[in-house]
Amino acid sequence: MTQTKRTEDYEAQATEAELEERAAADEADAEQRDAAPPGEASEGRPPREIELEAELATTKERLLRALAETENLRRRSAREVEEAHKYAITGFARELLEVADNLSRALVSIPPRAREEIDFVRSLADGVAMTEKSLLASFERHQIAKVEPELGSRFDHNRHQAMLEVETGDYPPGTIAQVMQPGYVIADRLLRPALVGVAKAPRPRVVAEEPPEEDPYRLDTSA
Repeated sequence: MTQTKRTEDYEAQATEAELEERAAADEADAEQRDAAPPGEASEGRPPREIELEAELATTKERLLRALAETENLRRRSAREVEEAHKYAITGFARELLEVADNLSRALVSIPPRAREEIDFVRSLADGVAMTEKSLLASFERHQIAKVEPELGSRFDHNRHQAMLEVETGDYPPGTIAQVMQPGYVIADRLLRPALVGVAKAPRPRVVAEEPPEEDPYRLDTSA
């Protein structure tokens, strides 16, 4: 019984030693193949092994390409979802701009003296002002901002719309000389351009020459 067990242990040890030797030999052969020139590497190798390596390289390239396309699709989809959240209320916001304009016009049309002296007018003006403030606060929460350029600032065709030219020497040519209606943007996209008048250099005045005064003592020699 003991002799049989020793024999089995010896055979197992011998098998493990053979496997280690065989693995070392395979590793040495692989190192020699890697170190050998390309022309010599294929010599002595089965054609099926070379074919499988080529298929593996092709499959790896296709997998990397598919992963890159999937990542690009994911980024594009995320960008489209973000833009949809940002600009989903564009049409509704554009319609509310007229409400904001009317509230502003209503406040401007109230005479300051009547607002100071008449309680009813004062209460009405305060109510309109509070409504306008609430509407503008709602705009701000949805990333809607007013574009009201300063006089003398440079004209920007991306945010301003020129309605006329103003001959003036107060502002440099090409700058904004008059603001007729403010514009609005939603996030970083133009919702409505500001209507402005662009400064233009004034034309030089032509001074008419006065005819010379006649000399009453000059003799008339035409006769």
